[in-house]
Amino acid sequence: MTRLLALLLLAAPTLLHAQGIDLSGGGPVDVTATDGIEWRQTEQVIVARRDARAIRGEVTVDADRLMARYRPAGGAANAAPGRPANQPPVMGENPAGGSSEIWRLEAEGRVTIHTATDTARGDRAVYDMDQAVLVLTGRELSLTTPTQLLTSRDSLEYWSQRRMAVARGNAVAVDNQEGRRISADTLVSYLLAADAPAAATPAAPVRPATANANATPTANGRAAAPAPGAGKVDRVEAFGHVEIRTPTEVVRGDRGVYSPATGMARLLGNVRITRGDNQVNGREAIVNLRTGVARLVSASDRGERVRGLIVPQQDKPGTPQAPSPSPSSSPQAATPQANSPQQGRRP
Repeated sequence: MTRLLALLLLAAPTLLHAQGIDLSGGGPVDVTATDGIEWRQTEQVIVARRDARAIRGEVTVDADRLMARYRPAGGAANAAPGRPANQPPVMGENPAGGSSEIWRLEAEGRVTIHTATDTARGDRAVYDMDQAVLVLTGRELSLTTPTQLLTSRDSLEYWSQRRMAVARGNAVAVDNQEGRRISADTLVSYLLAADAPAAATPAAPVRPATANANATPTANGRAAAPAPGAGKVDRVEAFGHVEIRTPTEVVRGDRGVYSPATGMARLLGNVRITRGDNQVNGREAIVNLRTGVARLVSASDRGERVRGLIVPQQDKPGTPQAPSPSPSSSPQAATPQANSPQQGRRP
């Protein structure tokens, strides 16, 4: 097995202790492969083939093929006198002496990226060191953390310093602790830093994230912050064909936000809450998924009304009939509430 040690310089060493998938924190990159490692000087690329593996700190990348793109550390102006600009990464050199740094890592074929707590999978992965962002594409995309399983069809992005994961296309998030399933066209999962308090209630839904591999991290994405996976999920924002499933109900809407810490979800646009044969519709809903209590809000300025279809439970054919209780003790004999004018009507 061929081995190469590549030095990645000029990055914050404080990130190395975190358990999230973050390759931007400085330190050596240990690259191994079964079919050897190829150095393309003109392209400034190192290629490792077959059972390729790259280890940096607590992060391990496994794939059929790995490509590490490098450049002079700190720019060409800092290269040592007499050293070519395409000098490959060398273990132990001083940045002032003209060493190189890896700025992009690409993996292809059966890609698995994992730490002690998090695991990401896909057919292809690109990690941009400058922006600390991982983009996964291909089939069976997934990101597993101690509290959440996130899957998608089109792409899966992991922004280490923003503590954010973005799943696009048939995105699904499974709350491992509460047993809830959230699906949408796009899901944005925000993770708490270690020991950070969770929000009391879910915030109002916002615009879909426009994060991409060429974007610039926000000002609050400080390098000293713990990477995702060190804490728990703060909230999950969902956009397009949103559906939240629990063992007893299904909540649908156009967009929404869910807080695992509180079990609260807020949905907007064409909201439908279904429990068995019963369904209620509205423009906005706040749902406590732990207690099963849902509050629907109508658009009074548009003259819209909350509507619901309530189907009484009926005995199956052939089932022996139990003696009927007295009207005073029968919940189905109760008079409908005056403030429920839509009870018994179809939407």
